[in-house]
Formats: sequence, structure tokens, C-alpha cells
Amino acid sequence: MGVAGSGKTTIGEKLAERLGWTYEDADKFHPRANVEKMSAGHPLTDEDRWPWLRAIADEIDRVCSRDGHVVIGCSALKRAYRDLLVHGRDDVRIVYLDGSQELIARRLKARKGHFMPPTLLDSQFKALQPPGDDEHPVTVSIDAPVEAIVDDIMRKLGPDLDGKAP
Repeated sequence: MGVAGSGKTTIGEKLAERLGWTYEDADKFHPRANVEKMSAGHPLTDEDRWPWLRAIADEIDRVCSRDGHVVIGCSALKRAYRDLLVHGRDDVRIVYLDGSQELIARRLKARKGHFMPPTLLDSQFKALQPPGDDEHPVTVSIDAPVEAIVDDIMRKLGPDLDGKAP
């Protein structure tokens, strides 16, 4: 989880590859109206997000019910969003990609071909509620090379990986 430009896709894909798990980008679960709204430079409201978050929670439940594993790159900026996604499961972990607004703004300006315009970054940081200790997050700094970030996640997940060596 993290704001736009924090590396959710890049880190998520690399983490899933390392674990031998599937990677899903939460963006694919957005209704068309949400993508159009963001593309036009308008931030989503909570009401816009609930159907999207429910679809992601359903995917998590579907994968887990089949004893599968998945890494999902999702902003999940607010505690209420994460509560809906995790809904008390102890087999789901939140990985928080933590970075400064300045660093992420530079990354967004360099990014091409994404529907999320850099102008919405302020709204993302205003909405961001970093996970609390009671959520048992894995928090990593994104001010490092991709491999080092994934190494840090693997090390912090450690015994939570169902026998996968970190």
C-alpha cells in the first residue's frame, strides 16, 4: 500500500516474483467511471472507492479460499479501506511503502502512460493514514533500489511467509 508513485506495481511485481506468487494491480478492479474521473484530474471520494475495495476484498477471499497466494498493489490509504480489505484475517499482511512527498512527486513526473496525474498527489497525501501498529504492517522506506526494498520486505515478513525462506 502507498500513495500513487510509491512503487506499488514495481515492488509488488518483484515481491510476487521472488515469492513465486501471483501479482494483481488493484487498478484493474476500478470501475470505468473511477478511471475516467481520475484521468480528468478529479480525486475519488470514499463513495467512489467502496465498490472498488469490495472487489479487491472479494479477490483476496477467493484466492485465500483456494489456499493460494497473491500480492496486490493497492493504495489502501485509509484505515477504513484496509479494514475492509483485511476484515480481520490473520493471513493477510499490509506492506506500507513509505516515502516523502518530494521523492514521490519526482517519480510521478517521470512516469509515463498512467491515468493518475501528478496533480492528484496532494490529495493522496491528505488522505493517507499510515498503518498503525495494531495493523501489524511491514513498513519499508522506498528511498532505496528495488532489490533492497524487496529484501527488506522479505526480511520483515520472515516467518509469515508459510515456509518460504526470506
